[in-house]
Amino acid sequence: MTLKQLSIFLENKPGRLGHPCKALSRAGIDILTLSLADTEQFGILRIIVRDWKTAKNVLEKSGCVVNVSDVLAIEIPDRPGGMEKILNILEPNAINIEYMYAFTLKRGGNAVMIVRVDKPEQAVKVLQPHGVVLLDQAFAWSAAST
Repeated sequence: MTLKQLSIFLENKPGRLGHPCKALSRAGIDILTLSLADTEQFGILRIIVRDWKTAKNVLEKSGCVVNVSDVLAIEIPDRPGGMEKILNILEPNAINIEYMYAFTLKRGGNAVMIVRVDKPEQAVKVLQPHGVVLLDQAFAWSAAST
């Protein structure tokens, strides 16, 4: 159970972030959650949307460079030690977390973290037997309507 994440490469200059945001807005596409990372020369805007295929098409037609990657949306108890449980499962299985960011909403009393790992399929297999809730693309559909 993975989600598709779009990564948009941007020049690190004023106004560059507005370009993909405006393109998605004009197409009626809502950004459910995002992360923005930068270096001196460029930035990477990572987004989760309801319909990633349409969003990718819209962004590419507007001139953006877009990469699609699989990420995990993991429900984590929102309390001390919640993240530790996940790490204690992934680390012994030699699964590396490359980056992560929080989803903009909670499910019940749980936080939702977007996590990019080096072995997504293996991560799903080792997390599920431990009762870890992984959300799929259908979650992204329902997330904006709650």
